[in-house]
Amino acid sequence: MGAGEGRVLLHSNDDHNFVSMEEGFADRELSVMNSSTPLNHVYVKISNDSKINNISVSKGSIDPTDVAMKPPRLVSLDVFRGLTVALMVLVDHVGGIIPAINHSPWDGVTRADFVMPFFLFIVGVALALVYKKLPCRVDATKKAVLRALKLFLFGVVLQVGYLHRINDLTFGVDILQIRLMGTLQRIAIAYLLTAVCEIWLTRDDVVKSGRSMLKKYKFQWIFVLVLTVTYTALLYGLHVADWEYRIPSENSSFSSNIMSVKCGVRGVTGPACNAVGMIDRKLLGVQHLYKRPTYARTKECSMSSPDNGPLPPNAPSWCQAPFDPEGILSSVMAIVTCMMGLHFGHVIVHFKDHKDRILSWTMPAAGLVIAGFILDFCGIHLNKALYSFSYTCVTVGAAGILLVGIYVMVDVLGFRKPALVFEWMGKHALVIYILAACNVLPVLLQGFYWEKPENNFLKLLGIGQT
Repeated sequence: MGAGEGRVLLHSNDDHNFVSMEEGFADRELSVMNSSTPLNHVYVKISNDSKINNISVSKGSIDPTDVAMKPPRLVSLDVFRGLTVALMVLVDHVGGIIPAINHSPWDGVTRADFVMPFFLFIVGVALALVYKKLPCRVDATKKAVLRALKLFLFGVVLQVGYLHRINDLTFGVDILQIRLMGTLQRIAIAYLLTAVCEIWLTRDDVVKSGRSMLKKYKFQWIFVLVLTVTYTALLYGLHVADWEYRIPSENSSFSSNIMSVKCGVRGVTGPACNAVGMIDRKLLGVQHLYKRPTYARTKECSMSSPDNGPLPPNAPSWCQAPFDPEGILSSVMAIVTCMMGLHFGHVIVHFKDHKDRILSWTMPAAGLVIAGFILDFCGIHLNKALYSFSYTCVTVGAAGILLVGIYVMVDVLGFRKPALVFEWMGKHALVIYILAACNVLPVLLQGFYWEKPENNFLKLLGIGQT
């Protein structure tokens, strides 16, 4: 180091980047070392008496000091989240018109069936970054519980029918018929349990390789294994007895028709007699489940399958029965999806080289996709409503591959302009989802009308009733 020059080591607590400050230069110049440099060292040349992150650096203050610096934001995470929200809104508003982007009636997957797993996956990735530095585990747990509770209650209010459907100009909730589960509720549950695992089930080992990373988080993987085994055992081991439900009569609001469904089986994954629906009926009550299940569009239940249509002659008795696609048992595998996203987030935390990250993502992602299709071929069918193990593998693997593609395009090659819209949507994902997917914006637009409520902006846009 020459005369009149100083050197200060700035350490980023957030992303383990190291920055060296050298005085004695008339200009500021940021020189990022190549990817082969350990820990992505960055050298910053500055003039005397300059500031970094509002901290003065001068000749008299060049003792080695640790200073917190904000790491560069991974744009690919915002783009991934924004793309997922855009697909979610598209499915909610156009899926009923275009079957190709509507949910599969039962077995099999469509484009729409990847939306929920993608969102859960990116929640897990983000949690790895949020909780990589924990001053206090108890405080972090309290905040996680509070956030999850807010999100769950938000989902109950927005998704149980308080605002009703777009063409229904009434509001309010019938407590006896309120839907307890939903998209935001499932995200809240997965977020909470994944956050608790990240806070409490992490060892203090130093990560130097993929194997040491697995060792550091081995208790989290044990938790994933327990969830998967529990789900599989309940799905294929529980005996599903006969059950019944009520259909309100068209002639009178005070009478109803009782429909009986014959089961008496075990290990069946069809719409009528699966353990997922049975657990929800027992614990939540059939009246609190989703009233418009996807299996109403199967060939057995719709003459216009895969679209909604009139019941065929001699349609099965279960065709009009409620079934919650975000139920209790199926949410177990949703948690697994979030936990796998957490693993992908750990790669970001512990590996700084682009090549290491891409390889650590691509290999398990491709393996999961292959494993999922093998399971489907062996009889464990891809099924979103049941959130089957094969469905979990395929969707998580697809999410990992998509993340790699976006990461290479945006963060490695720097092509941000084509993804600016999705990046913006990703930074405001919750607000956009509430306004669009939860029908808050359409309902607000209905508040402005002329002469009578039916003449509103939605009708002008061709969305409302004609």
